[in-house]
Amino acid sequence: MRYRGLIIIALLAAAVASGRVDYSSVPQASESQVQRVEPLSWWTGMTTDLQLMVQGPAIVEYDVAVEGKGLTVKEVHKADSPNFVFIDMAVKSAGEYNLVFTRGDERFKYPYIIREREKGSRERESFTTADMIYLIMPDRFSSAFMDNDEQWQGGEYFDGSARPWRVPETPDEVNRADAVARHGGDIQGIMNHLDYIAGLGATAIWCTPLLLDNQPQESYHGYACADYYHIDPRFGDNELYKKFVEEAHAHGLKIIMDIVTNHCGTAHWWMEEAPFKDWYHSSSPYVQMNALFSVYMDPNASVRDRERQESGWFVPSMPDMNLDNPYVLKYFQQWAVWWIEYAGLDGLRVDTYPYNEPEPMSRWCKAVTDEYPNMNIVGECWDSKITQLAYWQKDNPNADGFNSNLPSIMDFPLEGAIKQALNEDYVNWDEGMTRVYTVIAQDFAYKDLSHMMTFFANHDHARTGDVLREDPARMKLAITLLATLRGIPQLYYGDEMMFLERKDVPSHDGAKRIDFPGGWEDDTIDLFDKDGRELAPRIYEHAGELHDYTANLFNWRKGCKAVQDGKTLHFLSRANIGASNITDNTYAYFRYTDTDAVFVYINNSFEPHALDWDHYREFVEGPVNGRDVLTGENITLRNGITIAPKSALVVEFKR
Repeated sequence: MRYRGLIIIALLAAAVASGRVDYSSVPQASESQVQRVEPLSWWTGMTTDLQLMVQGPAIVEYDVAVEGKGLTVKEVHKADSPNFVFIDMAVKSAGEYNLVFTRGDERFKYPYIIREREKGSRERESFTTADMIYLIMPDRFSSAFMDNDEQWQGGEYFDGSARPWRVPETPDEVNRADAVARHGGDIQGIMNHLDYIAGLGATAIWCTPLLLDNQPQESYHGYACADYYHIDPRFGDNELYKKFVEEAHAHGLKIIMDIVTNHCGTAHWWMEEAPFKDWYHSSSPYVQMNALFSVYMDPNASVRDRERQESGWFVPSMPDMNLDNPYVLKYFQQWAVWWIEYAGLDGLRVDTYPYNEPEPMSRWCKAVTDEYPNMNIVGECWDSKITQLAYWQKDNPNADGFNSNLPSIMDFPLEGAIKQALNEDYVNWDEGMTRVYTVIAQDFAYKDLSHMMTFFANHDHARTGDVLREDPARMKLAITLLATLRGIPQLYYGDEMMFLERKDVPSHDGAKRIDFPGGWEDDTIDLFDKDGRELAPRIYEHAGELHDYTANLFNWRKGCKAVQDGKTLHFLSRANIGASNITDNTYAYFRYTDTDAVFVYINNSFEPHALDWDHYREFVEGPVNGRDVLTGENITLRNGITIAPKSALVVEFKR
């Protein structure tokens, strides 16, 4: 029974509870005696049981009790390392307590806080189809604090626990000329531009990870975590993050935290000494993951292939966590709950979801949603095959009986179809807008369309402006599709103005993750500002019109139930040319409820198209009076309305 460990009978705890022991003279633990206690704090009324991880030299040799009556020790479990113990706690009431450690005549105590849970926390709402999510890479968005742009030399922060946390030195320097270095964006920089984000029509923000990433190079992206309970000091600190969430809420913006359970970074503190030998998967010999998501659902897959998918490392700088170890799984369950409760979060996005062990991650999702029944969690399941993607959504009727308990999935098939379709001009029957039609035609494969995150780019993709050949007309079509198709739309920062990859450096992820012009004090271009967009140089000459087009659509979408919650009826037309039928590269669809409807016509061809309203009579007999969403003018949908090349028509009307 390896993981049950040794149960230490806490006689001292019982003595404290009965009032027979006075610990008032016991000294506080020094940093040399207790390095860390996680979670940093906890709350009353939680569904999730509290299990503390305590790290300190030979800590396993100490008995532990609690000074105070509202918090008691239930069980103490040994780890493989003598420097870690895991303590199951019973939480009865809020207060400031001390964990008292005793070995012979030696005693010291460590402060621990239990807070009252905020009223209504369990019932908090999350992101839905009513939202538009704006994805930000914080290091590349805006820099407000110049003093955190240098190498961090260490210091102390107060972070929600009972005592300060010492910040380690951070070796990765700021150099905006280097595409893979840190550029200095921070949390306050995002806060300074909440009006811009809300004005764009966004109702939620997803930031790529803000937790400490202390890799010596390329730490800017945050996906190689070095400490799961602390914000990277170059972005701010835990208290500033909490303030960020509060101010976002005041602007009508929800906050989604990007988290990584599959891997940490090689600079994580537990890489020096882990609690258990199998805390993470061994790197000796090094095994690269095989990116075969199909092994989980494939009845013909070998055990060897599945094991490599589960335990192989993402890259050599990102050790693969072992979620089959119940203490690791419990650690990540509590960690997610802690951040939601501490910061007041509205949702989670899980990176590299299918690289995790499926069954433990299913239990992870259930633990989070048991604590917060309305909480939406979206997983990055990067799979262009619709049936394989559907496998990962909660309650999908999988042949093997597996249930991920993951509420939402990212719609990678639609992402690929949109960009490929809009980049094709002269097309055969299965190309162009037929690609989008074909993806939507397979909506039957998904358990819940309201829990699909739709997008046409994120931080892992080439800039859409480059993919669509720097064509603002194609960008407008992409934005129109994103705003009007089913699902929860996510827009990558800068795509509202057709940001392009840097051309002064070799092509790389870092070159695609460009700085937002105007986010730094010495920037000569300010695209956050309307006047700045009007005066932008040639590379951003379409910034103003694209920004306004995006803001118009997504602000309208906030009040359109037909798009948020409606069904879809779509149409594809064919052009008779000679003896063969080919698509005319258009796509039309209705989004509708019982009372309202929106008609969308996408003309992705180089020719104007006259509307044949008889084509759509199965939905509604024409003509139909409505409002042109893009112009704001009244319009009558009828035969003969002309839709210009590479443009869209969006009309809302009452049924």
